[in-house]
Amino acid sequence: MYIIAIAWLYVVFMMAITEQSAIAAIMTFFCYGVFPLTIVLYLMGTPQRKRNRQLQELKKKSTAAPANSDTGMEENDASKHTLRYGNTASAPALDEQMRTQQQQSEEKAAPEN
Repeated sequence: MYIIAIAWLYVVFMMAITEQSAIAAIMTFFCYGVFPLTIVLYLMGTPQRKRNRQLQELKKKSTAAPANSDTGMEENDASKHTLRYGNTASAPALDEQMRTQQQQSEEKAAPEN
């Protein structure tokens, strides 16, 4: 993803140095390169930020509630794996694991009420 952004900045830089004045070059670089790239990169990073937020919520829930024998260990293993390797290809598997753990905790909490 970043290689495309770097390549686009190179293209825009080459466009900017061919401008007639320094003001036009600066405007070209920012209007065609920097501003659009910040928007695109922010939008493309949204899923990662969502996964990180869900992981933080899961960590808060696991530390706030007493750890059960099975689910507490699975949550800790999932968070250690995510911290060690990041949310790369295993992110969908972790999302699925988080959902199943959440469902299990809701099912366990339901009989207690």
